[in-house]
This record gives sequence, structure tokens and C-alpha cells, in this order.
Amino acid sequence: MAAKSDLPSAPSGRSWSLVDAAAAAAVVLAAVGVIWSPKLSGALAKATGALTPVTVFVDVRGVPVANPSALIEAAKSEGKVAIVIRNQPHGSVVVKQVQPLQRLLVAVQPNGSVVTATDPNQARLGNLDARFVLEGQGRKSGGGVVFGNQNLKIGTPVEIEGQQYRLGGTVSGLEIGTN
Repeated sequence: MAAKSDLPSAPSGRSWSLVDAAAAAAVVLAAVGVIWSPKLSGALAKATGALTPVTVFVDVRGVPVANPSALIEAAKSEGKVAIVIRNQPHGSVVVKQVQPLQRLLVAVQPNGSVVTATDPNQARLGNLDARFVLEGQGRKSGGGVVFGNQNLKIGTPVEIEGQQYRLGGTVSGLEIGTN
């Protein structure tokens, strides 16, 4: 009879522990995160031609400013602003134009007619009311326009930032594919 050896036998296969499975899942999730990252998907959209010019109208109303006309001229001369959508920075976009907006006073007359007039206090109080016309690259989706990897619709709050200002506004219009 052959004597049994006291040496342990070589392992026939490795079993997976819970730690091994968690490490493998973390590697898979990291790979998926890299593949589907917003910057990479934006670069792929740009490379495939899926991005089109998007014009965004942002209305800024009632912002206290010492000299509103100087701020409007500064925004025009800078030529671009940084835009933040839902607290997510998008980057910089081109300023096509900045239009000052006039506030109107409305009064109902005793005979029932309505009379409107421009607000004479607007210039004296120094409040900024303006429409920023911005142009960038985006793509149309089922839920609106994807601009800076954020869904952008009319009514979306955004912030625009120049060298000397940071203004909160609201998207009031979108045009896709226009220059």
C-alpha cells in the first residue's frame, strides 16, 4: 500500500469571495463611468456631427446695478460669458447681443380701458432688465435641448458670468439650428 503524503494537495480552482466580487463590480462600474462620462459623450456628439448651433435667450430682471448701460456694454464687448445651468457649469458661450428691456406700467382707467407707459423709475433706480442672446452648441432630445449635458427648456433658471458680474436669469426662448 502506498503511504499518504502529508503535503497539502495543490488547489484545483480558486473560489470567489464576497470581497473579490465587490472589487470586480467596482472595476466594471468604473469602466462604465469612463465610457459614459459627460465630457466623452459631448466629444462623441461633436465628432459625429450631432451638435447643432443653439440660440438661447436669457432674461435678467430687476438686478440692482449702479450703471445698467455700462454693464450691458461690458457684456457686449467681452463677447462671451460663462453659463451655469442648474448649478452645473457648462463653459463659455458667445454673446450675440444684449437687449435692454423696458418695464411697463399698466393702469386701468375708470371707463375700463387699459393704458400702458414705460416706467420712469427704471432709469433712476438702476435696476438691470435685459435679454442676453447667447449662442452655443447643443442637440435636440425628446425632453428639449441638451446644452452642456443639461436639459434646457424655457423657464429653466441659469446664471451667466462675465469678468465683473454674475447674474441670475431665466431661459425665455430657444432656437435650434440657427446662426
